[in-house]
Order: sequence, then structure tokens, then C-alpha cells
Amino acid sequence: MMTSSILTSLEHSVLTLTLNRPSRANAFDFDMNTALRAALETAAQDSQTRCVVITGAGKVFSAGQDITEMRRGGEISYREHLEETYNPLILQIRGMGKPVLAAVNGPCAGAALGVALACDVRIAHPRAFFVVGFGGIALAPDSGVSLLLPAAIGLARAQEYFYSNRPISAWQARRWGMVNQIGWWNFEALIRQTAKTLSEGPREAFALGKRAFNQSILPNLAAALNFEGQLQEQAGKSAEHQEGVAAFLAKRKPRYE
Repeated sequence: MMTSSILTSLEHSVLTLTLNRPSRANAFDFDMNTALRAALETAAQDSQTRCVVITGAGKVFSAGQDITEMRRGGEISYREHLEETYNPLILQIRGMGKPVLAAVNGPCAGAALGVALACDVRIAHPRAFFVVGFGGIALAPDSGVSLLLPAAIGLARAQEYFYSNRPISAWQARRWGMVNQIGWWNFEALIRQTAKTLSEGPREAFALGKRAFNQSILPNLAAALNFEGQLQEQAGKSAEHQEGVAAFLAKRKPRYE
């Protein structure tokens, strides 16, 4: 089955959702965000679905938010955009009682990093790498990255890689506990086996356990998402952000005054 930008496939109680904008490095636009949330809502209600896998088409997981979409239509409220898109998506993944596995098949950046971090388990392809991304265009972290990334790798590392915008390799992510496994030999087979194992587990206990982890580790997730939106509203109106986007589109180094 195919929607405008999400491929769905249900096999042996495992629903695979594939981000399908390969010509745009699977970057999120409003339609893909909406389609992913709709697919997750259907999965949550479907008794045949016991595990969800999120991955990207081709050799890229996702480049995050499609910047070109944000530059169309004049003035945009970044806070309102987050409230309509990524904030509910992140809360939806964390609130879903069924295991959600991120099959990170390639580069993963920006808002897509938040999506991957919100998932319960992350398996990376050896070619995968992770980029915080926001600082590269003079924005603050959003999509839960300000909370989920420090929870995964520690505050000092999270701030270092936000400031530097350097990529985190799959190997480094595994070493720091940011990903659970790397599919060194057969990425697809590892995804299938892990998802199958999760789908065969005790569904109700898994749902309760996820609620327990959310309460213990992420009780302030909704508040963090809301605060990110406030900060992003401020950052999005700055001259630095305008220069950062201009430099990104021109493929040059930004010149911040």
C-alpha cells in the first residue's frame, strides 16, 4: 500500500513504514509528516500489528525537515509548525504501546534524529551516521532532540555535536549506546529478526513497560517539546537563521556577524 509519501507493508504482525521521498533525501514535508502520523495511528488500533518499523527509502533514513518547504509562503511561525507536526509525532511514538523500531538505513539528521531517538530500539546500517543539524542553520534543537539526545549520549556530548554539527558514525553511536545494534553483515535480516522477536513478546507487558520508562526517564517530554517550540520561534526570526539557510542553499559556509 502507498500513500503520497509513506510506503506501508504488514508482514507477520510487523508493520514497516518507509519514508518515501528519495529525491529529497526523504526529508519531511507537511504531507509526509501527516501521512506518518496517520499510519502510526492506524497501527496503534490494528490488532494485527504488534511491532512497527520506521525506515527510509533507498540509502538515506531522512535529512530531517525539508528546508525548501519552510522557505515557501512567506512568514512562518516555527512554534506553530512544530505544534502541528513534530511535537505530536514524537509524543505519538513514545505513547504507542507497541514496540517501534528505527531501522536507520543511512544518514539521519535534524528532526529525523528526533524521530529515530523517540523510537524504542534503533538498529543502524554501517553507512548510517547522525547529524544534529539544527545549529548548521542557526536553529535550536527541536523534535525532542534537546531531551532525547542527552538522555542517549550524555549532555556534554550532545552539546558538543550540536555546536560542531559533526556527524556521529554508526560505530560511535553504538559505542555510546545511541543505537542498539549495527547490521554489519545483513542489515535487513537483523531488522526482520529483531522486529519478529519484538512482535512475539507479551504485548500488554511491553505497553506497560514503555509507560514505566516514559515516566521514569521522560516525564517532562511534552514540556520539553513545548519549550523547544518557543525557542525555535525566536531562532527562526533571527538574522543568523536567515544567513544559515542562505548559506545552506548556496552550499557555502555561513558568515555570522
